Amino acid sequence: MSGFFASDPVRTALVAGGLTAVVSGVVGVFVVLRGQSFAGHALGDMGTLGGSAAYLANVSPLWGYVGVGAVVAAAMELFGVQRRRERDVATGIVLGATLGLSALLLYLDSTSSSTTGVAASVLFGSLFAFAPSALPETTALAAAALVVVAAVFRPLLLSSIHPELASVRDVPVRGVATVFIVVMGVTVSLASTVVGTVLSPALLVGPSAAALRLSRRPGAAMALAAVLGIAATWLGVTLAYASHDWPPAHQGWPISFFVVAIVFVIYAVTESVGPRAAGRGRPDATVEAQTPLAGTPTAGTAQVR
Repeated sequence: MSGFFASDPVRTALVAGGLTAVVSGVVGVFVVLRGQSFAGHALGDMGTLGGSAAYLANVSPLWGYVGVGAVVAAAMELFGVQRRRERDVATGIVLGATLGLSALLLYLDSTSSSTTGVAASVLFGSLFAFAPSALPETTALAAAALVVVAAVFRPLLLSSIHPELASVRDVPVRGVATVFIVVMGVTVSLASTVVGTVLSPALLVGPSAAALRLSRRPGAAMALAAVLGIAATWLGVTLAYASHDWPPAHQGWPISFFVVAIVFVIYAVTESVGPRAAGRGRPDATVEAQTPLAGTPTAGTAQVR
């Protein structure tokens, strides 16, 4: 472990991983509340197309992830059907087609003389190889995602907990949903740089689901999810660095394995203690509504705290 903090790749991995963990924790709470874990998984897998295309075009894979993630996310919401069963079927079909195209691009990457180990990097991440020059871009994307979530926080929370009431209160439910799923696409893209496209949903959903087991207040749950995500990511970086000294191979284990394993352990622990710590039921997003009686000119109220 000597020279841990003196290593430039380690410092870059800690910063990039920490930023991604914070955004994943905040956005992931809404993903869990809205029941969109499958959409997050699909966006992660579809990000394989962006990453493989970026390597083939010799550009930063981050922009490949983000470009495909944002476009596909918006399309899923704007053109998706409303019934959940039909929406899941359509998502599955598009996902299969996207993965088929990704397989072709990864094959072309692997046969190119200028790229090596692309498939492993895209699918399972390569945080120690994260370019320091991409940190400003990552910071900007993370900040933008957090700003958007803060801007739509109240209508997003109300539409996540009580979509019918949100419609009654003239909340632009469809518009808020479109904005959120684009933010989710960007967040999944950032997570892909840490643990790869295949495992990115674990970082998005795991800490957030664990946090919601421990706290019924969405604000506290987002803060706790960010902390749990940072802990899992930084501990994963530490263990991956230390594994280079582990016998018998002394070759080092992938960061993504440690991060996802730690997330799983965190969720398994909170699954057993969560109900006693926070009680069962929906998060404490109290919505009070007073529906006016027929012929009564009183206005309804809705409060989300």
